[in-house]
Amino acid sequence: MNNYETVFIATPVLSDAQLEEVFGKFQGVITENGGQIVNKEAWGLKKLAYAIQKKTTGYYFLIEFTGEGPIVDALETQYRRDERIIRFLTFRQDKDAVEYSIKRRAKLSNKQVEPEKTTEE
Repeated sequence: MNNYETVFIATPVLSDAQLEEVFGKFQGVITENGGQIVNKEAWGLKKLAYAIQKKTTGYYFLIEFTGEGPIVDALETQYRRDERIIRFLTFRQDKDAVEYSIKRRAKLSNKQVEPEKTTEE
């Protein structure tokens, strides 16, 4: 089993329900093709570095998963067929990238759990 990470950008004109459907669709493609989702994150609306299809913003999503090689072909075929996706990138993680991802997730979960510190005088 290989570790993969995919990031895709959805068009900014979608409603919240449509964004959830898009995110769920690609998670489904991964699981239907024998993959297992390790982590998923919705990064939200961000400004693009340059205009793509006359759009300057897009909704970013990240999915980390494990699976075999053909799963990437199936996933990228679905990205290309879906007109709501304006860009995507999928790559296989090496052992260093996997370790970094684990540390990053642990750091993010600690930030979410810890309450903000206040200084009292």
